[in-house]
Amino acid sequence: MQPTAHDFKSNARAALADKQLQDALSGLPGGLVAQRAAARARLPEFDGLRDYGRDLRNHTLEHLDVYLERYETALIKAGGHVHWAANGEEACAAILRICQEAGAKLVTKGKSMVSEEIGLNARLEGAGLEVVETDLGEYILQIRHETPSHIIAPAIHLTQGQVEADFRREHAHLPANRRLVDPAELVDEARQILREKFTGADVGITGANFLIAETGSSIIVTNEGNGDLTQSLAKVHVVITSIDKVVPTLDDASALLRLLARSATGQEITSYTTFSTGPRHDGDPDGPEAYHVVLLDNGRTELLGSEFREVLRCIRCGACMNHCPVYNAVGGHAYGWVYPGPIGAVLNPGFIGIEEAGNLPNASTFCGRCEAVCPMRIPLPKLMRHWREREFAGGGTPFSTRIALKSWAALARRPWAYHFLARLTSRAMKIASGRNGAFRWLPFAAGWTGGRDFPAPQGSTFQELWAARQKQAAKKRSGR
Repeated sequence: MQPTAHDFKSNARAALADKQLQDALSGLPGGLVAQRAAARARLPEFDGLRDYGRDLRNHTLEHLDVYLERYETALIKAGGHVHWAANGEEACAAILRICQEAGAKLVTKGKSMVSEEIGLNARLEGAGLEVVETDLGEYILQIRHETPSHIIAPAIHLTQGQVEADFRREHAHLPANRRLVDPAELVDEARQILREKFTGADVGITGANFLIAETGSSIIVTNEGNGDLTQSLAKVHVVITSIDKVVPTLDDASALLRLLARSATGQEITSYTTFSTGPRHDGDPDGPEAYHVVLLDNGRTELLGSEFREVLRCIRCGACMNHCPVYNAVGGHAYGWVYPGPIGAVLNPGFIGIEEAGNLPNASTFCGRCEAVCPMRIPLPKLMRHWREREFAGGGTPFSTRIALKSWAALARRPWAYHFLARLTSRAMKIASGRNGAFRWLPFAAGWTGGRDFPAPQGSTFQELWAARQKQAAKKRSGR
């Protein structure tokens, strides 16, 4: 995927003007957000589980080399193969080699953000393979030649009418007068098309939500069952995932699963939670003949050794973007690379560079909702501030912003000047705003006034209120 993160500002303006996108995004607050809140309320120990999950992930990251080696040993013992990939090129080459050795022509895929990260589909298709996405949202995007706009709901930016039009165009061999009005009818049609692909696939590729060091197992969670069909019907099952997905034991994975679905979709558990441990063994009714796991680094080791380590606790639930006012306004494609929302604002600069993705950590109000709902308690605003500091130190911050920050710092070091200017500016703005009490335009504030009025300060400044309060308290003390 070619990054366009450097164009975030123009991407965002286009998204705000896109009526269909705004209609599609309008359902987020009443959908996934409300469902998470209800699921949290039904589980009294939810916050305790968050503490456990945070500590568990910290422990695992602290000893990541140990648990990855245990995982590899357990998987090899179960008959699987492990392929280590330092970057996307190595991961794609390993998967292509597996497909070619299997004589594959048709490959089915479950949803995987890591495969988006490395551009896997394009690499396999370039080698002559047919690659079919089997997650409904991913399938819709594939026939539209688009990328996901959300981690767990990849087609959330589309309306039902758009999907119907896509199906009528792509499935032209089906009767033109067929009904495609209800969501169930769209699902039935996709199922009809994809069943043929499942049964004809030579290789099935899935991601992994977790890897278990204790048993060498991988776990995927889905609501459609496409992951099970992808990995059990093909002759070869390939898992593409990243090194940070490993957890020590089955019990640990079970605890994280209790957090994942509730945070993502408000479910107690997804419809399908599938454990895979190696290829089919004697006596097994189904399963692949060969099982491969490709473990991708692609910059994660660098994050592990930096002040951004905490972001690797992420379990890809998408709660941060569901609750983010910026994501809710512009959607995922505006972020210009694989991971959108607050998590993308921290991950993307680490993967594609602050020079390319410097706009993303700046695209935040720092309201803190992302950190408040994160099941792993990742301090996303703090990590975004770290990226802002790096951008500033590297000279990437725009000149006007640098001057504004230096001016602010100069005032902040001189409280008498700050207080004087605050009082003067507050009173001048109040007078200038007139009866309206707000400004439709202000110099240096076009980013705000372009979409809303700027309210004029009312009443006393904070410092004046504080001084009055302290004076009143002193009087009370002296009067006793």
